Amino acid sequence: MARSLIMSRPDLDFCLYEWLRVEELTKRDRFAQHDRATFDALLDLSEQVATERFAPINRATDLCEPEVDADGRVVLAPGVAEAVAAYTQTGLPSAVFDDDLGGLQLPLAVRAACGAWFQAACLSAYSYAFLAEGNASLVAAHGTREQAETYARPIVEGRWFGTMCLSEPHAGSSLTDITTRAVRGPDGTYRITGTKMWISAGDHELGENIVHLVLARTPGAAAGVKGISLFIVPRFLLDERGRPAERNDVALAGLNHKMGYRGTANTVLAFGQGAWTPGGHPGAVGFLVGKEGAGLALMFHMMNEARISVGAGAMALGYTGYLHALDYARERVQGRPLGAKDPAAPPVPLVEHPDVRRMLLAQKSYAEGALGLVLYCARLIDEERTAPGEAERRTAHDLLDILTPIVKSWPAQWCLAANDLAIQIHGGAGYTRDHPVEQFYRDNRLNAIHEGTHGIQALDLLGRKAVRDDGRALAALAAAVRDTIGRAAAAGGDAATYAGELGRVLDDLLDVTQALWRAGDPRIALSNATAYLEAAGHLVVAWIWLDQLVAVGAATGPFAAGKRAAARYFFRFELPAVGPRLDLLRSLDATTRDLDPDVL
Repeated sequence: MARSLIMSRPDLDFCLYEWLRVEELTKRDRFAQHDRATFDALLDLSEQVATERFAPINRATDLCEPEVDADGRVVLAPGVAEAVAAYTQTGLPSAVFDDDLGGLQLPLAVRAACGAWFQAACLSAYSYAFLAEGNASLVAAHGTREQAETYARPIVEGRWFGTMCLSEPHAGSSLTDITTRAVRGPDGTYRITGTKMWISAGDHELGENIVHLVLARTPGAAAGVKGISLFIVPRFLLDERGRPAERNDVALAGLNHKMGYRGTANTVLAFGQGAWTPGGHPGAVGFLVGKEGAGLALMFHMMNEARISVGAGAMALGYTGYLHALDYARERVQGRPLGAKDPAAPPVPLVEHPDVRRMLLAQKSYAEGALGLVLYCARLIDEERTAPGEAERRTAHDLLDILTPIVKSWPAQWCLAANDLAIQIHGGAGYTRDHPVEQFYRDNRLNAIHEGTHGIQALDLLGRKAVRDDGRALAALAAAVRDTIGRAAAAGGDAATYAGELGRVLDDLLDVTQALWRAGDPRIALSNATAYLEAAGHLVVAWIWLDQLVAVGAATGPFAAGKRAAARYFFRFELPAVGPRLDLLRSLDATTRDLDPDVL
Protein backbone atom coordinates (compact mmCIF):
# COMPACT_ATOMS: atom_id res chain seq x y z
CA MET A 1 0.00 0.00 0.00
CA ALA A 2 1.35 3.42 -0.95
CA ARG A 3 2.32 5.71 1.90
CA SER A 4 -0.35 8.33 2.58
CA LEU A 5 0.46 11.96 1.86
CA ILE A 6 -2.47 13.09 4.02
CA MET A 7 -1.66 11.87 7.54
CA SER A 8 0.49 9.23 9.19
CA ARG A 9 -1.53 6.32 10.54
CA PRO A 10 1.48 4.92 12.44
CA ASP A 11 1.85 8.25 14.25
CA LEU A 12 -1.87 8.40 15.09
CA ASP A 13 -1.73 4.84 16.42
CA PHE A 14 1.36 5.60 18.48
CA CYS A 15 -0.17 8.72 19.99
CA LEU A 16 -3.49 7.09 20.81
CA TYR A 17 -2.45 3.68 22.01
CA GLU A 18 1.17 3.76 23.17
CA TRP A 19 1.42 7.32 24.46
CA LEU A 20 -2.09 8.44 25.53
CA ARG A 21 -3.35 4.89 26.21
CA VAL A 22 -6.90 5.62 25.08
CA GLU A 23 -7.88 1.96 25.40
CA GLU A 24 -7.97 2.52 29.17
CA LEU A 25 -10.95 4.84 28.64
CA THR A 26 -13.10 1.86 27.65
CA LYS A 27 -13.13 0.81 31.32
CA ARG A 28 -15.32 3.84 32.06
CA ASP A 29 -19.08 3.65 31.74
CA ARG A 30 -19.36 6.32 29.05
CA PHE A 31 -17.01 4.49 26.69
CA ALA A 32 -17.69 0.89 27.72
CA GLN A 33 -19.39 0.01 24.42
CA HIS A 34 -16.11 0.63 22.57
CA ASP A 35 -12.81 -1.20 22.28
CA ARG A 36 -9.63 -1.04 20.20
CA ALA A 37 -11.45 -2.70 17.30
CA THR A 38 -14.13 0.00 17.09
CA PHE A 39 -11.50 2.74 17.37
CA ASP A 40 -9.47 1.17 14.56
CA ALA A 41 -12.54 0.67 12.39
CA LEU A 42 -13.43 4.37 12.64
CA LEU A 43 -9.85 5.40 11.92
CA ASP A 44 -9.81 3.10 8.87
CA LEU A 45 -13.11 4.51 7.65
CA SER A 46 -11.92 8.08 8.17
CA GLU A 47 -8.75 7.44 6.19
CA GLN A 48 -10.73 5.83 3.37
CA VAL A 49 -13.38 8.55 3.03
CA ALA A 50 -10.84 11.37 3.42
CA THR A 51 -8.58 9.81 0.79
CA GLU A 52 -11.29 8.93 -1.70
CA ARG A 53 -13.76 11.79 -1.33
CA PHE A 54 -12.06 14.81 0.28
CA ALA A 55 -8.47 14.88 -0.99
CA PRO A 56 -9.48 14.77 -4.69
CA ILE A 57 -11.57 17.96 -4.35
CA ASN A 58 -9.09 20.02 -2.35
CA ARG A 59 -7.77 21.86 -5.40
CA ALA A 60 -11.28 22.43 -6.75
CA THR A 61 -12.34 24.12 -3.51
CA ASP A 62 -9.43 26.52 -3.96
CA LEU A 63 -10.03 27.29 -7.62
CA CYS A 64 -13.86 27.43 -7.53
CA GLU A 65 -14.72 29.82 -4.73
CA PRO A 66 -18.31 29.90 -3.47
CA GLU A 67 -20.49 32.25 -5.47
CA VAL A 68 -24.08 33.44 -5.38
CA ASP A 69 -26.33 32.40 -8.26
CA ALA A 70 -29.19 34.37 -9.81
CA ASP A 71 -31.62 33.01 -7.21
CA GLY A 72 -29.45 34.20 -4.30
CA ARG A 73 -28.20 30.72 -3.39
CA VAL A 74 -24.58 29.94 -2.52
CA VAL A 75 -22.99 27.56 -5.03
CA LEU A 76 -20.03 25.52 -3.79
CA ALA A 77 -17.21 23.83 -5.69
CA PRO A 78 -17.98 20.55 -7.47
CA GLY A 79 -17.74 17.58 -5.16
CA VAL A 80 -18.20 19.39 -1.84
CA ALA A 81 -21.80 18.27 -1.34
CA GLU A 82 -20.92 14.69 -2.19
CA ALA A 83 -17.89 14.68 0.12
CA VAL A 84 -19.87 16.11 3.03
CA ALA A 85 -22.63 13.56 2.41
CA ALA A 86 -20.06 10.76 2.44
CA TYR A 87 -18.70 12.07 5.71
CA THR A 88 -22.20 12.20 7.20
CA GLN A 89 -22.76 8.57 6.24
CA THR A 90 -19.77 7.52 8.37
CA GLY A 91 -21.72 8.40 11.51
CA LEU A 92 -18.89 10.64 12.73
CA PRO A 93 -21.16 13.70 13.20
CA SER A 94 -22.66 11.80 16.14
CA ALA A 95 -19.35 10.52 17.49
CA VAL A 96 -18.96 12.33 20.81
CA PHE A 97 -22.62 13.02 21.65
CA ASP A 98 -24.65 11.23 24.32
CA ASP A 99 -26.46 8.08 23.22
CA ASP A 100 -29.82 9.55 24.21
CA LEU A 101 -29.25 12.21 21.54
CA GLY A 102 -28.25 9.61 18.97
CA GLY A 103 -24.54 9.81 19.72
CA LEU A 104 -21.82 7.15 19.77
CA GLN A 105 -20.13 8.40 22.99
CA LEU A 106 -16.71 8.08 21.39
CA PRO A 107 -13.69 9.45 23.29
CA LEU A 108 -12.84 12.89 21.94
CA ALA A 109 -9.19 11.87 21.55
CA VAL A 110 -10.21 9.18 19.06
CA ARG A 111 -12.66 11.53 17.38
CA ALA A 112 -9.91 14.14 16.97
CA ALA A 113 -7.64 11.56 15.36
CA CYS A 114 -10.41 10.63 12.92
CA GLY A 115 -11.00 14.29 12.15
CA ALA A 116 -7.33 14.85 11.37
CA TRP A 117 -7.73 12.83 8.17
CA PHE A 118 -10.47 15.12 6.89
CA GLN A 119 -8.75 18.31 8.02
CA ALA A 120 -5.60 17.34 6.16
CA ALA A 121 -7.44 16.09 3.06
CA CYS A 122 -9.70 19.12 2.51
CA LEU A 123 -10.15 21.38 5.48
CA SER A 124 -12.50 23.82 3.79
CA ALA A 125 -15.01 21.10 2.84
CA TYR A 126 -14.78 19.45 6.26
CA SER A 127 -15.39 22.74 8.07
CA TYR A 128 -19.11 22.67 7.25
CA ALA A 129 -19.44 19.54 9.35
CA PHE A 130 -17.17 20.31 12.28
CA LEU A 131 -18.62 23.81 12.75
CA ALA A 132 -22.08 22.26 12.87
CA GLU A 133 -20.95 19.70 15.43
CA GLY A 134 -19.55 22.43 17.67
CA ASN A 135 -22.88 24.26 17.40
CA ALA A 136 -24.79 21.13 18.42
CA SER A 137 -22.41 20.52 21.30
CA LEU A 138 -23.19 23.93 22.76
CA VAL A 139 -26.97 23.52 22.38
CA ALA A 140 -26.83 20.03 23.88
CA ALA A 141 -24.77 21.26 26.85
CA HIS A 142 -26.52 24.54 27.63
CA GLY A 143 -29.90 24.54 25.91
CA THR A 144 -33.09 23.08 27.29
CA ARG A 145 -33.91 19.46 26.58
CA GLU A 146 -36.45 20.64 24.02
CA GLN A 147 -33.85 22.85 22.33
CA ALA A 148 -31.39 19.95 22.20
CA GLU A 149 -33.98 17.65 20.63
CA THR A 150 -35.21 20.31 18.22
CA TYR A 151 -31.96 21.92 17.08
CA ALA A 152 -29.04 19.68 18.08
CA ARG A 153 -30.39 16.26 17.14
CA PRO A 154 -30.81 17.04 13.42
CA ILE A 155 -27.16 18.16 13.35
CA VAL A 156 -26.08 15.01 15.17
CA GLU A 157 -27.97 13.06 12.53
CA GLY A 158 -26.16 14.97 9.79
CA ARG A 159 -29.29 16.56 8.31
CA TRP A 160 -28.76 20.16 9.47
CA PHE A 161 -25.76 22.43 9.81
CA GLY A 162 -24.84 25.26 12.18
CA THR A 163 -22.70 28.33 12.76
CA MET A 164 -21.66 30.74 15.46
CA CYS A 165 -22.28 34.42 14.79
CA LEU A 166 -20.12 36.66 16.96
CA SER A 167 -18.28 39.35 15.01
CA GLU A 168 -19.80 42.43 13.42
CA PRO A 169 -18.39 44.65 10.66
CA HIS A 170 -17.45 47.48 13.03
CA ALA A 171 -16.35 45.35 15.99
CA GLY A 172 -14.22 42.47 14.73
CA SER A 173 -12.84 40.59 17.74
CA SER A 174 -14.03 43.27 20.19
CA LEU A 175 -17.28 41.60 21.23
CA THR A 176 -17.83 44.29 23.85
CA ASP A 177 -18.84 46.56 20.97
CA ILE A 178 -21.45 44.40 19.23
CA THR A 179 -24.78 46.16 18.54
CA THR A 180 -27.06 43.37 17.29
CA ARG A 181 -30.32 43.65 19.28
CA ALA A 182 -32.77 41.08 20.60
CA VAL A 183 -36.22 42.19 21.78
CA ARG A 184 -38.43 39.76 23.66
CA GLY A 185 -41.96 39.35 22.32
CA PRO A 186 -45.19 38.38 24.08
CA ASP A 187 -44.74 34.74 23.04
CA GLY A 188 -41.33 34.47 24.72
CA THR A 189 -39.35 34.46 21.49
CA TYR A 190 -37.00 37.30 20.56
CA ARG A 191 -36.74 39.39 17.42
CA ILE A 192 -33.12 39.78 16.28
CA THR A 193 -31.84 42.72 14.23
CA GLY A 194 -28.26 43.39 13.19
CA THR A 195 -25.42 42.33 10.90
CA LYS A 196 -22.84 39.63 11.53
CA MET A 197 -19.50 39.40 9.72
CA TRP A 198 -16.96 36.64 8.99
CA ILE A 199 -19.50 33.85 9.48
CA SER A 200 -17.94 30.64 8.20
CA ALA A 201 -20.39 28.26 6.52
CA GLY A 202 -23.06 30.90 7.04
CA ASP A 203 -25.07 30.08 3.92
CA HIS A 204 -25.21 27.04 1.65
CA GLU A 205 -27.53 24.30 0.45
CA LEU A 206 -25.85 21.26 2.02
CA GLY A 207 -28.66 20.43 4.42
CA GLU A 208 -32.28 21.06 5.29
CA ASN A 209 -31.57 23.91 7.70
CA ILE A 210 -28.81 26.04 9.24
CA VAL A 211 -28.91 26.81 12.97
CA HIS A 212 -27.20 30.11 13.74
CA LEU A 213 -26.01 30.80 17.29
CA VAL A 214 -26.13 34.58 17.56
CA LEU A 215 -24.76 36.96 20.19
CA ALA A 216 -26.98 40.01 20.75
CA ARG A 217 -27.94 42.61 23.34
CA THR A 218 -31.35 42.90 24.95
CA PRO A 219 -32.86 46.33 25.78
CA GLY A 220 -31.39 47.76 28.96
CA ALA A 221 -28.64 45.14 29.12
CA ALA A 222 -25.46 45.95 31.03
CA ALA A 223 -22.58 47.48 29.14
CA GLY A 224 -19.74 45.25 28.07
CA VAL A 225 -19.74 41.50 27.79
CA LYS A 226 -22.11 41.07 30.75
CA GLY A 227 -24.91 42.45 28.59
CA ILE A 228 -24.54 39.87 25.82
CA SER A 229 -27.05 37.04 25.38
CA LEU A 230 -27.08 33.98 23.13
CA PHE A 231 -29.87 33.00 20.75
CA ILE A 232 -30.74 30.15 18.44
CA VAL A 233 -31.78 31.67 15.12
CA PRO A 234 -32.65 29.00 12.53
CA ARG A 235 -32.54 29.75 8.82
CA PHE A 236 -35.97 28.15 8.50
CA LEU A 237 -38.58 28.18 11.24
CA LEU A 238 -40.26 24.87 11.98
CA ASP A 239 -43.80 23.67 11.51
CA GLU A 240 -45.78 21.81 14.16
CA ARG A 241 -44.02 18.55 13.22
CA GLY A 242 -40.56 20.05 13.63
CA ARG A 243 -39.81 20.29 9.91
CA PRO A 244 -38.23 23.36 8.24
CA ALA A 245 -41.02 25.53 6.88
CA GLU A 246 -41.25 29.35 6.83
CA ARG A 247 -38.07 31.29 6.02
CA ASN A 248 -36.71 33.24 8.98
CA ASP A 249 -35.47 36.79 8.39
CA VAL A 250 -31.81 35.79 7.97
CA ALA A 251 -30.39 37.00 4.67
CA LEU A 252 -27.07 36.57 2.92
CA ALA A 253 -25.63 40.08 2.57
CA GLY A 254 -22.37 39.09 0.90
CA LEU A 255 -19.45 36.71 0.59
CA ASN A 256 -15.91 37.47 1.74
CA HIS A 257 -13.14 36.59 -0.73
CA LYS A 258 -10.22 35.02 1.04
CA MET A 259 -6.53 34.41 0.45
CA GLY A 260 -7.00 30.73 1.23
CA TYR A 261 -9.47 28.37 2.91
CA ARG A 262 -11.64 29.37 -0.04
CA GLY A 263 -13.95 26.38 -0.12
CA THR A 264 -15.70 27.46 3.07
CA ALA A 265 -18.30 30.10 2.30
CA ASN A 266 -17.44 33.03 4.54
CA THR A 267 -20.43 35.33 4.80
CA VAL A 268 -21.98 38.57 5.92
CA LEU A 269 -25.42 37.83 7.37
CA ALA A 270 -28.23 40.32 7.91
CA PHE A 271 -30.71 39.52 10.67
CA GLY A 272 -34.10 41.23 10.68
CA GLN A 273 -33.47 43.49 7.71
CA GLY A 274 -36.87 42.87 6.14
CA ALA A 275 -36.02 40.28 3.53
CA TRP A 276 -38.60 38.08 5.24
CA THR A 277 -40.99 38.99 8.06
CA PRO A 278 -42.05 35.81 9.88
CA GLY A 279 -45.60 36.12 11.12
CA GLY A 280 -45.81 39.59 9.63
CA HIS A 281 -43.56 41.07 12.33
CA PRO A 282 -40.09 42.55 11.72
CA GLY A 283 -36.92 40.85 12.95
CA ALA A 284 -35.49 37.34 12.79
CA VAL A 285 -37.06 34.96 15.30
CA GLY A 286 -34.62 33.84 17.97
CA PHE A 287 -34.78 31.58 21.01
CA LEU A 288 -32.80 32.42 24.15
CA VAL A 289 -30.19 29.89 25.28
CA GLY A 290 -29.69 29.96 29.04
CA LYS A 291 -30.25 33.30 30.74
CA GLU A 292 -30.03 36.85 29.47
CA GLY A 293 -26.53 38.23 29.96
CA ALA A 294 -24.87 34.82 29.99
CA GLY A 295 -24.33 34.63 26.24
CA LEU A 296 -20.59 35.06 26.00
CA ALA A 297 -19.90 32.56 28.77
CA LEU A 298 -22.03 30.00 26.95
CA MET A 299 -20.51 30.81 23.59
CA PHE A 300 -17.08 30.11 25.01
CA HIS A 301 -18.15 26.46 25.20
CA MET A 302 -18.19 26.39 21.43
CA MET A 303 -15.31 28.83 21.04
CA ASN A 304 -12.96 26.77 23.21
CA GLU A 305 -13.80 23.59 21.30
CA ALA A 306 -13.36 25.58 18.09
CA ARG A 307 -9.94 26.79 19.27
CA ILE A 308 -8.77 23.22 19.68
CA SER A 309 -10.22 22.50 16.23
CA VAL A 310 -8.33 25.48 14.79
CA GLY A 311 -5.10 24.10 16.24
CA ALA A 312 -5.99 20.68 14.84
CA GLY A 313 -6.63 22.16 11.40
CA ALA A 314 -3.34 24.03 11.45
CA MET A 315 -1.58 20.85 12.52
CA ALA A 316 -3.22 18.83 9.73
CA LEU A 317 -2.18 21.32 7.05
CA GLY A 318 1.35 21.38 8.41
CA TYR A 319 1.42 17.59 8.55
CA THR A 320 0.23 16.97 5.00
CA GLY A 321 2.60 19.68 3.76
CA TYR A 322 5.46 17.88 5.48
CA LEU A 323 4.50 14.54 3.91
CA HIS A 324 4.30 16.13 0.45
CA ALA A 325 7.70 17.81 0.94
CA LEU A 326 9.25 14.56 2.14
CA ASP A 327 7.87 12.70 -0.86
CA TYR A 328 9.18 15.37 -3.23
CA ALA A 329 12.60 15.43 -1.56
CA ARG A 330 12.93 11.66 -1.95
CA GLU A 331 11.90 11.69 -5.62
CA ARG A 332 13.45 14.92 -6.93
CA VAL A 333 17.06 14.44 -8.04
CA GLN A 334 19.20 17.58 -7.93
CA GLY A 335 22.79 18.50 -7.04
CA ARG A 336 25.71 16.46 -5.69
CA PRO A 337 26.61 15.53 -2.12
CA LEU A 338 28.65 17.89 0.02
CA GLY A 339 32.33 17.44 -0.74
CA ALA A 340 31.77 15.68 -4.07
CA LYS A 341 34.66 16.52 -6.41
CA ASP A 342 33.51 14.87 -9.63
CA PRO A 343 31.13 17.20 -11.54
CA ALA A 344 30.13 14.25 -13.70
CA ALA A 345 28.90 12.25 -10.69
CA PRO A 346 25.19 11.51 -10.84
CA PRO A 347 22.92 13.93 -8.95
CA VAL A 348 21.29 12.75 -5.75
CA PRO A 349 17.79 13.10 -4.32
CA LEU A 350 17.16 16.33 -2.44
CA VAL A 351 16.83 14.42 0.83
CA GLU A 352 20.57 13.67 0.67
CA HIS A 353 21.41 17.36 1.29
CA PRO A 354 21.84 18.28 4.98
CA ASP A 355 20.01 21.60 4.68
CA VAL A 356 17.01 19.87 3.13
CA ARG A 357 17.08 17.35 5.97
CA ARG A 358 17.17 20.27 8.39
CA MET A 359 13.99 21.68 6.85
CA LEU A 360 12.31 18.28 6.87
CA LEU A 361 13.25 17.69 10.50
CA ALA A 362 11.88 21.10 11.42
CA GLN A 363 8.59 20.30 9.70
CA LYS A 364 8.43 16.90 11.34
CA SER A 365 9.07 18.36 14.79
CA TYR A 366 6.39 21.04 14.32
CA ALA A 367 3.74 18.80 12.76
CA GLU A 368 4.18 15.77 15.00
CA GLY A 369 4.57 17.98 18.07
CA ALA A 370 1.36 19.80 17.18
CA LEU A 371 -0.46 16.49 16.65
CA GLY A 372 0.64 15.38 20.09
CA LEU A 373 -0.54 18.65 21.63
CA VAL A 374 -3.95 18.47 19.93
CA LEU A 375 -4.58 14.85 20.92
CA TYR A 376 -3.35 15.49 24.46
CA CYS A 377 -5.85 18.34 24.85
CA ALA A 378 -8.63 16.15 23.44
CA ARG A 379 -7.66 13.48 25.97
CA LEU A 380 -7.90 16.13 28.71
CA ILE A 381 -11.52 16.80 27.72
CA ASP A 382 -12.20 13.08 28.07
CA GLU A 383 -10.58 13.19 31.51
CA GLU A 384 -12.47 16.31 32.55
CA ARG A 385 -15.76 14.62 31.67
CA THR A 386 -15.20 11.05 32.83
CA ALA A 387 -12.28 10.69 35.26
CA PRO A 388 -13.43 8.78 38.34
CA GLY A 389 -12.13 11.27 40.90
CA GLU A 390 -13.01 14.92 41.39
CA ALA A 391 -9.34 15.84 41.83
CA GLU A 392 -8.46 14.21 38.49
CA ARG A 393 -11.28 16.04 36.75
CA ARG A 394 -10.19 19.34 38.30
CA THR A 395 -6.59 18.83 37.20
CA ALA A 396 -7.72 18.04 33.67
CA HIS A 397 -9.87 21.18 33.68
CA ASP A 398 -6.97 23.34 34.85
CA LEU A 399 -4.56 21.89 32.30
CA LEU A 400 -7.08 22.36 29.52
CA ASP A 401 -7.71 25.92 30.67
CA ILE A 402 -4.10 26.97 30.35
CA LEU A 403 -3.34 24.90 27.25
CA THR A 404 -6.28 26.12 25.16
CA PRO A 405 -4.63 29.39 23.99
CA ILE A 406 -1.46 27.42 23.27
CA VAL A 407 -3.13 24.61 21.33
CA LYS A 408 -4.92 27.22 19.25
CA SER A 409 -1.91 29.43 18.53
CA TRP A 410 1.22 27.28 18.53
CA PRO A 411 0.18 25.02 15.62
CA ALA A 412 -1.20 28.06 13.77
CA GLN A 413 2.22 29.73 13.95
CA TRP A 414 4.62 26.83 13.61
CA CYS A 415 2.73 24.56 11.25
CA LEU A 416 2.43 27.59 8.99
CA ALA A 417 6.23 27.77 9.26
CA ALA A 418 6.26 24.08 8.27
CA ASN A 419 4.19 24.91 5.19
CA ASP A 420 6.66 27.67 4.34
CA LEU A 421 9.50 25.15 4.54
CA ALA A 422 7.54 22.73 2.33
CA ILE A 423 7.44 25.40 -0.37
CA GLN A 424 11.16 26.03 0.09
CA ILE A 425 11.99 22.35 -0.38
CA HIS A 426 10.02 22.31 -3.62
CA GLY A 427 11.99 25.34 -4.77
CA GLY A 428 10.49 27.31 -7.65
CA ALA A 429 8.02 24.49 -8.26
CA GLY A 430 6.60 25.04 -4.79
CA TYR A 431 5.71 28.60 -5.70
CA THR A 432 3.49 27.41 -8.52
CA ARG A 433 0.06 25.81 -8.48
CA ASP A 434 1.51 22.68 -10.03
CA HIS A 435 2.08 21.43 -6.48
CA PRO A 436 -0.35 21.68 -3.54
CA VAL A 437 2.09 23.06 -0.96
CA GLU A 438 1.35 26.69 -1.86
CA GLN A 439 -2.35 26.09 -1.19
CA PHE A 440 -1.57 24.49 2.17
CA TYR A 441 0.29 27.67 3.14
CA ARG A 442 -2.53 29.98 2.07
CA ASP A 443 -5.17 27.83 3.75
CA ASN A 444 -3.16 27.71 6.97
CA ARG A 445 -2.57 31.45 7.15
CA LEU A 446 -6.10 31.95 8.44
CA ASN A 447 -5.56 29.86 11.57
CA ALA A 448 -3.56 32.55 13.39
CA ILE A 449 -6.53 34.87 12.96
CA HIS A 450 -9.89 33.21 13.47
CA GLU A 451 -11.32 32.14 16.84
CA GLY A 452 -9.16 34.79 18.50
CA THR A 453 -5.98 36.15 16.98
CA HIS A 454 -2.47 35.29 18.10
CA GLY A 455 -2.33 38.46 20.23
CA ILE A 456 -5.70 37.79 21.84
CA GLN A 457 -4.60 34.29 22.83
CA ALA A 458 -1.42 35.78 24.31
CA LEU A 459 -3.41 38.21 26.47
CA ASP A 460 -5.69 35.37 27.55
CA LEU A 461 -2.77 33.15 28.53
CA LEU A 462 -0.72 35.70 30.47
CA GLY A 463 -3.51 38.00 31.62
CA ARG A 464 -5.98 35.34 32.79
CA LYS A 465 -5.02 31.70 32.54
CA ALA A 466 -1.55 31.94 34.11
CA VAL A 467 -2.63 34.02 37.12
CA ARG A 468 -6.28 33.20 37.78
CA ASP A 469 -7.01 31.49 41.12
CA ASP A 470 -3.49 32.28 42.34
CA GLY A 471 -1.94 30.61 39.31
CA ARG A 472 -3.60 27.23 39.88
CA ALA A 473 -3.66 26.25 36.20
CA LEU A 474 -0.02 27.23 35.69
CA ALA A 475 0.89 25.19 38.76
CA ALA A 476 -0.97 22.20 37.31
CA LEU A 477 0.99 22.54 34.08
CA ALA A 478 4.28 22.82 35.96
CA ALA A 479 3.43 19.68 37.95
CA ALA A 480 2.61 17.74 34.77
CA VAL A 481 5.86 18.86 33.10
CA ARG A 482 7.88 17.94 36.21
CA ASP A 483 6.28 14.50 36.26
CA THR A 484 7.53 13.90 32.73
CA ILE A 485 10.94 15.34 33.65
CA GLY A 486 11.20 12.84 36.51
CA ARG A 487 10.34 9.86 34.31
CA ALA A 488 12.70 11.05 31.57
CA ALA A 489 15.55 11.53 34.04
CA ALA A 490 15.04 7.97 35.27
CA ALA A 491 15.14 6.69 31.68
CA GLY A 492 18.68 8.02 31.22
CA GLY A 493 20.43 8.79 27.94
CA ASP A 494 19.21 11.64 25.76
CA ALA A 495 15.90 11.74 27.60
CA ALA A 496 17.68 12.57 30.86
CA THR A 497 19.70 15.31 29.16
CA TYR A 498 16.57 16.84 27.67
CA ALA A 499 14.82 16.57 31.02
CA GLY A 500 17.46 18.77 32.63
CA GLU A 501 17.18 21.34 29.85
CA LEU A 502 13.39 21.43 30.06
CA GLY A 503 13.47 21.78 33.83
CA ARG A 504 15.67 24.86 33.59
CA VAL A 505 13.36 26.47 31.01
CA LEU A 506 10.31 25.71 33.17
CA ASP A 507 11.90 27.33 36.22
CA ASP A 508 12.78 30.34 34.10
CA LEU A 509 9.22 30.69 32.77
CA LEU A 510 7.72 30.52 36.26
CA ASP A 511 10.20 33.12 37.52
CA VAL A 512 9.44 35.46 34.62
CA THR A 513 5.68 35.09 35.19
CA GLN A 514 6.09 36.29 38.77
CA ALA A 515 8.44 39.09 37.74
CA LEU A 516 5.96 40.43 35.18
CA TRP A 517 3.13 40.68 37.68
CA ARG A 518 5.30 41.96 40.53
CA ALA A 519 5.61 45.14 38.49
CA GLY A 520 2.05 45.92 39.58
CA ASP A 521 0.93 47.37 36.25
CA PRO A 522 -0.99 45.24 33.72
CA ARG A 523 0.30 47.46 30.91
CA ILE A 524 3.84 46.44 31.79
CA ALA A 525 2.98 42.79 32.26
CA LEU A 526 0.95 42.40 29.09
CA SER A 527 2.65 44.65 26.54
CA ASN A 528 4.88 41.77 25.40
CA ALA A 529 2.36 38.98 26.00
CA THR A 530 2.99 37.50 22.56
CA ALA A 531 6.59 36.72 23.52
CA TYR A 532 5.21 34.95 26.59
CA LEU A 533 2.79 32.87 24.50
CA GLU A 534 5.58 31.85 22.14
CA ALA A 535 7.92 30.95 24.99
CA ALA A 536 5.24 28.95 26.82
CA GLY A 537 4.21 27.26 23.58
CA HIS A 538 7.71 26.06 22.82
CA LEU A 539 8.10 24.82 26.38
CA VAL A 540 4.84 22.88 26.14
CA VAL A 541 5.74 21.28 22.80
CA ALA A 542 9.19 20.36 24.15
CA TRP A 543 7.34 18.67 27.03
CA ILE A 544 5.12 16.81 24.54
CA TRP A 545 8.23 15.63 22.71
CA LEU A 546 9.93 14.52 25.91
CA ASP A 547 6.84 12.62 27.05
CA GLN A 548 6.62 10.88 23.66
CA LEU A 549 10.32 10.06 23.84
CA VAL A 550 9.72 8.29 27.16
CA ALA A 551 6.84 6.39 25.56
CA VAL A 552 9.07 5.31 22.65
CA GLY A 553 11.51 3.88 25.16
CA ALA A 554 13.97 1.42 23.67
CA ALA A 555 11.83 0.62 20.61
CA THR A 556 13.72 0.06 17.37
CA GLY A 557 12.95 0.64 13.72
CA PRO A 558 12.51 3.70 11.48
CA PHE A 559 9.45 5.06 13.30
CA ALA A 560 11.15 5.12 16.72
CA ALA A 561 14.34 6.50 15.20
CA GLY A 562 12.33 9.25 13.53
CA LYS A 563 10.75 10.22 16.83
CA ARG A 564 14.16 10.42 18.47
CA ALA A 565 15.55 12.53 15.63
CA ALA A 566 12.65 14.98 15.75
CA ALA A 567 12.88 15.27 19.54
CA ARG A 568 16.62 15.89 19.27
CA TYR A 569 16.02 18.59 16.68
CA PHE A 570 13.44 20.32 18.82
CA PHE A 571 15.66 20.37 21.90
CA ARG A 572 18.79 21.40 19.95
CA PHE A 573 17.32 23.95 17.53
CA GLU A 574 14.01 25.17 18.99
CA LEU A 575 13.95 25.06 22.80
CA PRO A 576 17.04 27.33 23.09
CA ALA A 577 15.01 30.07 21.36
CA VAL A 578 12.86 30.36 24.49
CA GLY A 579 15.68 31.94 26.48
CA PRO A 580 15.87 35.25 24.55
CA ARG A 581 12.09 35.63 24.73
CA LEU A 582 12.14 35.18 28.49
CA ASP A 583 15.06 37.59 28.80
CA LEU A 584 13.04 40.21 26.91
CA LEU A 585 10.06 39.69 29.19
CA ARG A 586 12.17 39.86 32.34
CA SER A 587 13.61 43.19 31.24
CA LEU A 588 10.09 44.74 31.19
CA ASP A 589 10.98 46.22 27.83
CA ALA A 590 8.80 49.23 26.96
CA THR A 591 9.59 49.56 23.25
CA THR A 592 6.06 48.86 22.03
CA ARG A 593 4.21 50.12 25.10
CA ASP A 594 5.69 53.61 25.04
CA LEU A 595 5.96 54.06 21.29
CA ASP A 596 4.33 57.18 19.88
CA PRO A 597 2.07 55.91 17.04
CA ASP A 598 2.84 59.09 15.08
CA VAL A 599 6.37 57.85 14.38
CA LEU A 600 5.14 54.75 12.56
